[in-house]
Amino acid sequence: MEPLSLPEPGIPAGNSSSVAQGEKFHVLLGVTGSVAALKLPLLVAELLKIPGLEVKVVTTERAKHFYNAQEIPVTLYGDEEEWQLWKGRSDPVLHIELRRWADLMVVAPLDANTLAKVANGICDNLLTCVIRAWDLSKPLLFCPAMNTAMWEHPITARHVEQLKAFGYTEIPCVVKKLMCGDEGQ
Repeated sequence: MEPLSLPEPGIPAGNSSSVAQGEKFHVLLGVTGSVAALKLPLLVAELLKIPGLEVKVVTTERAKHFYNAQEIPVTLYGDEEEWQLWKGRSDPVLHIELRRWADLMVVAPLDANTLAKVANGICDNLLTCVIRAWDLSKPLLFCPAMNTAMWEHPITARHVEQLKAFGYTEIPCVVKKLMCGDEGQ
């Protein structure tokens, strides 16, 4: 079964243009409520410099606090679109359509809250539903980003190991001065 092309938010299925399968490499970028979400516009801009790459973003509600959606030049999906798209039994389910569309998923940043949700199978928003439904034959990269005190808590290491056990790939944290003034470890 060939994946459906995803409608743009607010556009009914069937009215959006589709790109033939195989022409572009599809990257689904997940962003969560870490202050590192400030870098979302830069990350998207850098990804778009790669020829043949198509990018879509799935955001959590808390992540929206850290960036201006007007600065994101690609389709941005949130919880609202998940519920607007589906009206009846034959309508597409957004988290499943996004999973089908993507060749690669990158969750950057992955905050402590979403890390815990994913590690424990909780899927209460669009992003965690996409991850829960993820095709494990496709790569999923996750980039933890949180305060050092949160990072050093013993439960964090367990959660990271659980994601690795699912077959996901960790992109390690970087050491730097944090927004709160602490020095990251």
